[in-house]
Amino acid sequence: MAFKFNYKEPKVIAEIGCNHMGNFEIAKELIYLAKESGAKYVKFQKRNNKELLTPEQYNAPHPVPANAYGDTYGAHREFLEFDKEQHRELKKYCDGIGVVYSTSVWDVTSAREMIEFAPEFLKVPSACNNNFEMLRVLRDEFKGQVQLSIGMTSRDEVEEIVKFFEETGQAKSRLLIYSCTSGYPVPFEDVSLLEINWLYEKYESRINEIGFSGHHLGIAVDVAAYTLGARWIERHFTKDISWKGTDHAASLQPDGMKRLARDLDAVYKALRYKSDEILPIEQVQRDKLKYKR
Repeated sequence: MAFKFNYKEPKVIAEIGCNHMGNFEIAKELIYLAKESGAKYVKFQKRNNKELLTPEQYNAPHPVPANAYGDTYGAHREFLEFDKEQHRELKKYCDGIGVVYSTSVWDVTSAREMIEFAPEFLKVPSACNNNFEMLRVLRDEFKGQVQLSIGMTSRDEVEEIVKFFEETGQAKSRLLIYSCTSGYPVPFEDVSLLEINWLYEKYESRINEIGFSGHHLGIAVDVAAYTLGARWIERHFTKDISWKGTDHAASLQPDGMKRLARDLDAVYKALRYKSDEILPIEQVQRDKLKYKR
């Protein structure tokens, strides 16, 4: 199915997540590097680990010991976690340099804590989009946009989420859905870009916006996602892909983010019809080269 898009300037989110490795100064440096690379939005993650994890999960060893920052998975997650006041400071820093701060929230407590800052938007990760207690908090207690990824989520589950926001008439005004495949990194054949077409076919008239959250390598796929109609492009961001952690391998470094922002801007400028049948730039060549009958 073909769609007629009103192309708008692409919005690029640098998903810092936990790539700061629990170091607050590195987090601030990554914000600065994201801005310098052309991203106007940055995003972190906020978890209350004892609420989110069962005792068995909290006390289990990390499934990939080489990436662990603690003896147990719970200790690892706590090491990487910033508290509410640190997030407040990160938002203040973002505000000061002209970057939009946001964060993913993984549980009810984290959602309520981050709502206090009144950010422009909050993100629901794929892993938590079936936590309707948390979705209710974001729907009923938050005023900004709710962004939500649908990796590892069935189509019936997506419909349930949209209907949940429609119950209070807020899906069209506040809900953004990201096409997403959950994996780190995702092979190209599993990116499934045409899911963006399905989102437009099913939800264009029912939700606020459609985006693309990628965990692949390179930047070509993101440009294609934009041409298919993704208004927001979210990519993990790091300073060095060799750093310790599970997300770095699927992240863009500053040069990659800079090239992505550059290419998306170029494609945005190019996606239009000619303003005249013969453009002024062509008239010069026409006068010089066109066959004269």
